[in-house]
Amino acid sequence: MDGREAQISNSAVSKRGGWITFPFIAGALAGLTLATGGWQSNLIVYLIEVFNVKSINAAQISNITNGCINLFPVIGAIVADSFLGSFSVAAISACISLLGIILLTLTTILDPLRPHPCDNGSSLCTPPSTVQYAVLYTGLALACIGSGGTRFTLATMGANQFDKPKDQGIFFDWYFFTFYLALAVSNTVIVYIEDNVSWRLGFGLSAITNFIALALFFFGNRFYLHDKPQGSPFTGLVRVIVATIRKWKAKLSSNIEDYYFGHDGIAGIAPTTKKGFRFLNRAAFKTEGDIGSDGLIAKPWRICTIQQVEDLKSLIRIFPLWLSSIFLSIPIEVQASLTVLQALNMDCHLGPHFQIPAGSIQVINLISTSIFLTIIDRFLCSMWQKLTCRSPKSLQRIGLGHVLNILSMAISALVESKRLKIAQAHHLQDQPKSIVPMLALWLFPQLVLVGIGEAFHFPGQIALYYQEFPISLKSTSTAMIALIIGISYYLSTVLIYLVRRFTGWLPDNINAARLDNVYWLLVVGGVINFGYYLVCASLYKYQDVEKGVENLDTSSDTDK
Repeated sequence: MDGREAQISNSAVSKRGGWITFPFIAGALAGLTLATGGWQSNLIVYLIEVFNVKSINAAQISNITNGCINLFPVIGAIVADSFLGSFSVAAISACISLLGIILLTLTTILDPLRPHPCDNGSSLCTPPSTVQYAVLYTGLALACIGSGGTRFTLATMGANQFDKPKDQGIFFDWYFFTFYLALAVSNTVIVYIEDNVSWRLGFGLSAITNFIALALFFFGNRFYLHDKPQGSPFTGLVRVIVATIRKWKAKLSSNIEDYYFGHDGIAGIAPTTKKGFRFLNRAAFKTEGDIGSDGLIAKPWRICTIQQVEDLKSLIRIFPLWLSSIFLSIPIEVQASLTVLQALNMDCHLGPHFQIPAGSIQVINLISTSIFLTIIDRFLCSMWQKLTCRSPKSLQRIGLGHVLNILSMAISALVESKRLKIAQAHHLQDQPKSIVPMLALWLFPQLVLVGIGEAFHFPGQIALYYQEFPISLKSTSTAMIALIIGISYYLSTVLIYLVRRFTGWLPDNINAARLDNVYWLLVVGGVINFGYYLVCASLYKYQDVEKGVENLDTSSDTDK
């Protein structure tokens, strides 16, 4: 009888997963992306027009919220792997996101939750009260935590529904297509409603789409394969560091049998590079009492496997490249904030009857990235392969992204210089909210160029991290892009603060500012970072280049 029950249970599990889960996961992703994009993409405009926040301060708040949204996926991934599983983290995060958006919606409905609007033509506006700020920041915090906790967790959960790598690859293609499509819709349709109908309706639509996404996600629960938490792989990395410190004075051996490869011995040891960070081998060096009579680890914080040591080495080797990607992303985040401020003071009309919402200007970046992802995949990569008889490497794609990003910042500086000259010609530098007679179409080239750059360097980074990260950290490797973006948002906030603190380039009146100097500063920083990247890339060796088992022989000169 027990065997029959087990057979029935296994049959039920086998019916779970597969493509039947995709409509529920993709629908949840689309709804949550629409909800997040509905308030996030137009946040700067909302803070300025509704909460009477100064323009640069609004840009800073927007950078902080964007940073939170891109940092929490990493936290969500760790919690999912270690404790709760992907389904639970995604469900809880979606509920938190809904609560945050409801609070933001209430600030558009209830008059006591927002300051009194500014009088027409007056620069003296009532600032938000402490309670109003508290409600606003609470709503933003909950919405950020919820959005960040679902984005990459849904991707991991979706991939877990398939056994074949081919199916997983197809899923990721459709997953990101759904993400970009929903983001483009939120940046246009919902933002247009907020700017031309009402903030109440726009934020309300965000709350409704979040609720629908949550309901759709729960409806598909009976079809999902649920992953079980395996424990955090970061624990093993920390153990390597601790074990190395505790055995710092130990003299390393040249005998391979003196190192711990796991319970199964040295069979199956992964090939590693021959040089670099040999002092970490101390963590796998066997001393008395480290290993029990059964061959298992007796003291977890004194001994690790060679594979765990090599995992940490892999992360250390790739860290300089990862660091350059952070400084690559900082100009992108600064440009995103300043472009919205520029658009607010420019003529956003396309023809006599249609006006582009300032908060939607970044959709040009999304469209550019989406189009060139297809062009790169279908045409440029195949052309490169025919010319060189090999596929373009990840580091080459990232390097081209660096160049395009620098060019975009230079174009941004030239366009802003032209805008300032027009503002001065019409004597608008002392009129903060006046519209400069210059079409916002002038902002399109810089956005298109930075979008093309993203189409090169973001996929290149994902491919690099997925290939080079340890097997135990494959899920975390795909979330490293979110971590890069999140950190860069915070550093861009620090950069803007320092520019305001030590220069007069960023007053609240954009027409009297020197945004062109800020862009030129980003160009100089981009050139320096590109030089640093070229050095790191030239010294880096892909893991599959070096073959064979590492020689554990070390001399006293190379141990430390």
